Amino acid sequence: MIQPWLLVLVEKILRLQPDVNKLYLLVRASDEKSATQRLYNEIISTELFRILRNHWDSKFDHLISSKVIAVAGDVSSENLGVKDSNLREKMWNEIEIIVNAAATTDFNERYDVALNINTFGAFNVLNFGKKCDNIKLLLHISTAYVCGEQTGMIFEKQRDNINIFEERRIVEEQVNQLQYYFVSDKTMTSSMKELGLERAKLNGWPNTYVFTKAMGEMVLGNFNGDLPLVIIRPTMISSTYKQPFPGWIEGLRTMDSVIMSYGKGRLTYFLGNLNSALDVIPVDMVANAMVVAMEAHFANHRYSHGNIYHVSSSYRNPMKLSDLRNFIRCYFTKNPWIDTNGKIVKVGNGTVISRAYLFFLSMQLKYVLPLKVLYLMNILSGQFFNKVYAKHERKVKSVMRLAELYKPYVFFTGINLEKLQKMAEERGINMAEFGFDSKSIDWEDYIMNIHIPGLFKYVIRSRLASSE
Repeated sequence: MIQPWLLVLVEKILRLQPDVNKLYLLVRASDEKSATQRLYNEIISTELFRILRNHWDSKFDHLISSKVIAVAGDVSSENLGVKDSNLREKMWNEIEIIVNAAATTDFNERYDVALNINTFGAFNVLNFGKKCDNIKLLLHISTAYVCGEQTGMIFEKQRDNINIFEERRIVEEQVNQLQYYFVSDKTMTSSMKELGLERAKLNGWPNTYVFTKAMGEMVLGNFNGDLPLVIIRPTMISSTYKQPFPGWIEGLRTMDSVIMSYGKGRLTYFLGNLNSALDVIPVDMVANAMVVAMEAHFANHRYSHGNIYHVSSSYRNPMKLSDLRNFIRCYFTKNPWIDTNGKIVKVGNGTVISRAYLFFLSMQLKYVLPLKVLYLMNILSGQFFNKVYAKHERKVKSVMRLAELYKPYVFFTGINLEKLQKMAEERGINMAEFGFDSKSIDWEDYIMNIHIPGLFKYVIRSRLASSE
C-alpha cells in the first residue's frame, strides 16, 4: 500500500504548485507500463484528487502525464530497482529533493521483509541520493514511536546505534536454516515473524515495525555524510482534517481497527490507561509539515544535517483514551452498525482495564474458557455448533490481537516536542495553508463528524463494494 501522507503530499504539490518541474514516483511494479497503471488506479483515480480533477477538468490528464512520472522499482533493491539505465541517469541529473515514505507498517511483519524495506530500504534511498548531482535534501518519513518504550518527555533525537549488518546476518542464518529443513511457507512466515518480535523486544522496542524503522533512522544518521538530511516523525495517522477536504483516509490506520471492532460489538473489553494521551495527527497536517520542512531546509541545505521533527498532538492538544471511548460510544449509539443479518448492533460502555494481567485474566474467564467448552460441545455434537464457535473464536482472537499489538500505544506516556512549529512561525510560513498545529483541532467534532464518517465513506464502503 502506498502511504497516505505521500498521496496527500503529491496532491497538495500539484494543487498549489502546478509549475513544479517533475515528480518521480517510485512504484513497486514489474515494468514502466505496470507502474503507470498503478499510478492511475491507486493514486490519481482516488477521491483524494477530486478537487484537483474538477479544477483542471479536461486538462487534468495532461497535468498528470507531464508532471508525474511513475518509475518501476523497489526500495529494497540496489539503485531502487530502477532497471532502465537512461532513466536512472536522468533521475540522478534532475532530482533535487528525495522524499522517502516507503515502509511496511505491519506491527508483526516478517523480520526479513521489514528489515529489507524499513531499514535497508532507507540505506538504498540514501545511496541513490548520493548519486544525484543536484541533491539538496533527503526527507525521510519515520514514526514517533521509534523511541521504543521510553516514557516521559520524548526529545527529537536518535537512540543508540544497533549493528544493522549483524541483524541481517541473523536473518539470513535463520532463513538458510529453515530452507535446509524444507519448511512450508506458512512455517517460514511464522518463524520470521517470531524472530522479528524477539529481536525487537530484546533491543527495547515493542514490535518489528518500530524496531526496523528506528534502525532505518540509524542508517541515515550514520551514513548520510554530506547529504542534507531531515527526518519527520508523525505519531498515529488519521484522516484529513481540512485539505483537500475533511475525512479522507486510505485504509484502516492505527486506531481505526479499535473503532470498527467496537462499533461491530466485538470489542467490549480493552486494555489501556484512560488518562493516557492518544497521540493522533491528521494526515494532511503531516503532509503540511513535510512541505514546511522542505521549504525551510532547501535554501539552507548546508545546515540540514540531523534535523528530526515530531508531528504530533500530545504536547499541544492531547486527546485521552477516555475521550476517544466517549466519542465512539456516542457515535455508534446514534449511528449503530448494521450487521450482515440486518440487525442493529448495540454497543456497551466499553470497559477499559488498566492492568495488563487483569485484562488477560478477565479475557480468559469471560471468553477463552467458555470458548473451550463450546469447542468440546461442537465436537461431541458432530459440528452442530460450528458457526457459533467460529464466530466467537474470531471475536476473541480479534480482541486479544488488538490488545497485544496496541498495548505499547495505549500506555504511552511520552510527550513529543515540536521544533518545526516554532521554526515555521519564525520564518513567516503561511500556516493557514500549511498548518500542522494540533491546537486547532476540536477532537470531539473531528472524531464524530469527520474521522468516523470518513472511515465509512472511503474505507468501509470501498471494501464492501470490492467484495460484491
